[in-house]
This record gives sequence, C-alpha cells and structure tokens, in this order.
Amino acid sequence: MQSSGHRFRDVEHHPLLAENDSYDSSSSEADTAERVWFIRDGCGMVCAIMTWLLVVYADFVVTFVMLLPSKDFWYSVINGVLFNCLAVLALSSHLRTMLTDPGAVPKGNATKEYMDNLQLKPGEVIYKCPKCCSIKPERAHHCSICKRCIRKMDHHCPWVNNCVGEKNQRFFVLFTMYIALISAHALVLCGFQFFSCVRGQWTECSDFSPPVTVILMIFLCLEGFLFLTFTAVMFGTQIHSICNDETEIERLKSEKPTWERRLRWEGMKSVFGGQPSLLWINPFA
Repeated sequence: MQSSGHRFRDVEHHPLLAENDSYDSSSSEADTAERVWFIRDGCGMVCAIMTWLLVVYADFVVTFVMLLPSKDFWYSVINGVLFNCLAVLALSSHLRTMLTDPGAVPKGNATKEYMDNLQLKPGEVIYKCPKCCSIKPERAHHCSICKRCIRKMDHHCPWVNNCVGEKNQRFFVLFTMYIALISAHALVLCGFQFFSCVRGQWTECSDFSPPVTVILMIFLCLEGFLFLTFTAVMFGTQIHSICNDETEIERLKSEKPTWERRLRWEGMKSVFGGQPSLLWINPFA
C-alpha cells in the first residue's frame, strides 16, 4: 500500500481510517492520562484479588499466630514491623503495576494526517496493527487481553491484571522482589515457630489451639514456598531481560535485534530511572 511516498505494511490488508474519520491523537493521549488505567479482564481481576488475599492471610498468621503470642517483646516488634513494611511495599508495587499504563500505543492513529505529521522519508516502511488500527513503534506488540499495542511488551501477567511493558516494568520487578522477600521471611518465622512449639508447650506458643495453629502454619509454609519459587524466578528473569535489553517476547520469538542494545548498567538505569538510589526500590516514587 502506497501512501505519501512511503510503504505501509500490516499483517492483514486493512485500509487506513478515512480522512473524515477525525482522530486527535493528542486529545486521546490526554484523555488516557486523565483516566485510571485498569484492564477489565475477569481472570486477571480474580488473580489480583487472590494476590491481595494471600498477602493478607500471611500477614494475619505471622502477626496473630506467631508474633503477638511470643514472650520475646523485641523479637515480635522487629519482625512485625519488618514483615508489615515489606507487605505494604509489595502491595503498593502490585497496585502501581496494575494501574499504570504499560506503554499503550494510541488506538486508531493510523490516519493519513498522523502519518503526514511523522515526516517519513520516501520508501520508509511503517507497520500498522490490524487489530487496533495503530502505527506500531519498534518493539511494540499487540496484547489480545489489553486489546492494545504495548511498547516493549514483556508479557501479560494475570496476577497483576496488566501487561508488563515500558512504563510499568520497574513496579513489576519491585513486586516480585518484595513478594519473594516476605515469602522467605514467613518461611523463616514458621521454622522458628515450629521449633519453639516443639521445645515448649503447644498451648503456650499460640493463642489458637494446637491443631488450628498447625493447619494455619502449614498453609503459610506452602504459600510461602510456592510464591518464593515463582517470584524469585520471575525476578531473576526480569533482571536478566533488562540487562540484555531484550523482552521475554523477543527472547521466545528469537527476534534479531534491529535496535542498538544498551549496556547492562544503562538498561538498569533506563528502567529504574537515573543513578542508583533508594528511589529504585521505592514503589511510591
């Protein structure tokens, strides 16, 4: 398809929007910025709610079953503050990942007026997504769940009910890191609790009955082990992808890079922002 001296490619032969189908990309982006980004996907919303409930359950068992009944005041205070701080950071990172635009390309910007504004060189190839009728930037991929093309899309994660892309990858990395930390912390606390209960009287190590205490702690151990394994692997995968300047989709498709790859340290700074500081691990920043 020829248009304004440049070549136009897409997967299917979808025509451009008609010239009288007005589209104001700047107003569309402004409207998107004013709205809260949220994907209305049933499976994703259920997984996101489950994530919060599992963290709340872990916090309940750690606080009310293990720490508050403890006779060691400072042991309870230090571990309680640490665990709850990590839980708040994990849930805040989850919320930021879920409600942050991952880098969506404006829908329907494949118009003649928009392409004329791009000032393309004659013969230059541009790509249009036939599903959302948008000009696809380099390294953008279409998500069938978000129904948008996402810049530097890594993958769609149902646990955060969103894509992981250019603008929210930092929050997703923090989410996996903090979940792995609280999972490891919970497993260590469970180990100490079992040891102290076996050495002493079961009726004195918890305000709950021994059978209830054992059941609650066994479920917490299973949850902690599964989440620690999953999030630790995901955290390592994300850091590896950032250092190699390669998304998971590009790795799975074995796409040859047509872009100039950043150095490892430059990749980390581009995702986390600026020079290393405590802001890197702050989901509120």
